[in-house]
Amino acid sequence: MTWLERISAVHERSERAAVIGDAGSVSGRELIGKAVAAADLLVDLEVHSGQPIPALLTTNADALALLFGGAAVDRPLAPLGPRHTSAELAETVRRSGSSVLLAEAAFAETARHVADAVEIRAVTIPFLPVSRRPLHPEPGPTAIYLHTAGTTGVPKRVSLSEGVLDARAALLRRLIGIGPDDRYATGSPLHHIGGLGNILVALTAGAAVICTTRFSFDWWRNLKQLHATHCLLVPTMIEMLLSEGLLDAVPLKTLIYGASPISVDTLRRVLDVLPDVAMVSLYGQTEGSPITSLSPDDHRLAAAKDPDVLSSVGRPVSGLRLHIDEPDRAGIGEVFASATHLSVQGADGWLRTGDLGVLDADGYLRLCGRRHDMVVRGGENIYPVEVENVLGAHPAVAAVGVVGVPDPRLGETLAAFVVPADSTRPPRPEELRSFARVTLAGFKIPRYWYTVAELPVNSAGKLDRATLRATHLKRQHTGSA
Repeated sequence: MTWLERISAVHERSERAAVIGDAGSVSGRELIGKAVAAADLLVDLEVHSGQPIPALLTTNADALALLFGGAAVDRPLAPLGPRHTSAELAETVRRSGSSVLLAEAAFAETARHVADAVEIRAVTIPFLPVSRRPLHPEPGPTAIYLHTAGTTGVPKRVSLSEGVLDARAALLRRLIGIGPDDRYATGSPLHHIGGLGNILVALTAGAAVICTTRFSFDWWRNLKQLHATHCLLVPTMIEMLLSEGLLDAVPLKTLIYGASPISVDTLRRVLDVLPDVAMVSLYGQTEGSPITSLSPDDHRLAAAKDPDVLSSVGRPVSGLRLHIDEPDRAGIGEVFASATHLSVQGADGWLRTGDLGVLDADGYLRLCGRRHDMVVRGGENIYPVEVENVLGAHPAVAAVGVVGVPDPRLGETLAAFVVPADSTRPPRPEELRSFARVTLAGFKIPRYWYTVAELPVNSAGKLDRATLRATHLKRQHTGSA
């Protein structure tokens, strides 16, 4: 049975809620009926089979039906961030080669601007009726396309095949313990693997999906009356909910997080207010996810007696081979992974993640940064994440970003951008140097220090190091600090 056939089998005769949104609930039967109507709509666009169709979508029943319908008739959709600017979207849409850009009504104007710039058609998605015909999938090699965050340039298109989606669903269903009686919510948008990827896992498992377009405290409060059992949040959202005393407003069975680690203090606060919750951390990327995971048992071990577990991203998930390529003297090398649920693998079977990491004696993977972020200072390798982790532990530091910058004598050196915990009393560079020097070798101590109100992030919420480098060069040029 293929992934689409499995989705149809789970939902096509079900009157239980499959998608719960602002306008009410859509049953499984209605969702599949909408997918049939969506397939008809996409065929009528006269787009060639296999052609990616870019679309500005949020999480709702019609958007999910379009994704299923597109997969069924080999017109794979490529959801894009609808709140990106026209300029940000245009190059990605141009590279898709599509003659059409789809958009929900709320983003019709943006779609028109992009379409005019690229010289293609913009089509506003109509309300999809519920067809009474069954879904008869005739899929192609790609079911859905997603795009990377574009940290090194224009976002890269990644193909998600039916086989990958089916393998991901089977794996993650076990990892997060989700089934037909559960309800899943996420603070991640539809164009991210953490959003769409796990929504599809929930639907494949027969669980209902609770829609959201934006994280807010009101959205969180509403999850209780919607009986949410599983939720994916990023650590900053968890911190916000803890600070407001709201986390336990929703009695979750499973809390999933990714994108960045949490501190042992945060973990203990979570378990204090939700003592029975199963915490699961996932590490992966658009090209392949998940790669490793911290299980509920790992989190309880970290909270009780071994906080160092949280400095890792966990152990390889079931069925995945992990390899550290060309490790240096410290065992640090590029993380390679191979498994049936990964989308991108080379001719040799390995996904080259671009992440640098090391495996400890217990099999936990510890990340050291991106391969292209590694700084070579006078012949010594420095991993900015290591420096950030040390500086981030200083009580006067709320957040910190460290990047390599040009140095005429050493080739490269480090610049640190510090967000102070108290903006009226930022920590002095000499204080941070002394603090870091206790843990780090002298060559790892930043030469340049900047106090900033916030750190730049990309659409995936990850630190935008290119912007930090540009800021350093500009400040050096103007003589400001």
